Amino acid sequence: MITEKFPSRLLENAVNEFAKLPGIGRKTALRLVLHLLKQEKADVELFSNSLIQLRNEIKHCQVCHNISDVDTCNICSNPHRHPEEVCVVENIKDVMAIENTQQFSGLYHVLGGIISPMDGIGPSDLEINSLIDRVKSGTVKEVVLALSTTMEGDTTNFFIYKKLRELNVKISTLARGVSIGDELEYADEITLGRSIRNRLDFESTLSQ
Repeated sequence: MITEKFPSRLLENAVNEFAKLPGIGRKTALRLVLHLLKQEKADVELFSNSLIQLRNEIKHCQVCHNISDVDTCNICSNPHRHPEEVCVVENIKDVMAIENTQQFSGLYHVLGGIISPMDGIGPSDLEINSLIDRVKSGTVKEVVLALSTTMEGDTTNFFIYKKLRELNVKISTLARGVSIGDELEYADEITLGRSIRNRLDFESTLSQ
């Protein structure tokens, strides 16, 4: 393997850091760093300060666990949303994908992942207990399970279903407009929107 010879230790350090980002190889990292070197110092400082501020000041909504600037995110605090409907998703990217469809007017619950024994992620690592507590509060009438249609997503759906089925709440899931094995964030808006509108009673899917 050929190791790059950098003319500057500072350049090499910056490339090494960029290369740690997902999907960024060393050639792309070098290109990004060289691009920043061409920018005005003020622009680079603005770029770096925005990352530092993001890391230091970002919060997680105390209600739904979505990323937020304040303790309660703008979705949970919106009086025009329907708090009796809660859509369970894996992460913030799924919230954004569903919001882009403009087909769901309820609230969300971000698990922070899905059950994946291969990756060492179990139910206790996710925000499942807090979801159960939300349902037990009595406000929630429907829980929409909107996890990716992968084996791990289906396993997580079924685990949550078993925890909620005795709590007098409707449990539904996305219609199978989203293909089996698809990650939710990559579904097109029309397909995802239809899957939300035409959602199914979860129990009816267990025999399919």
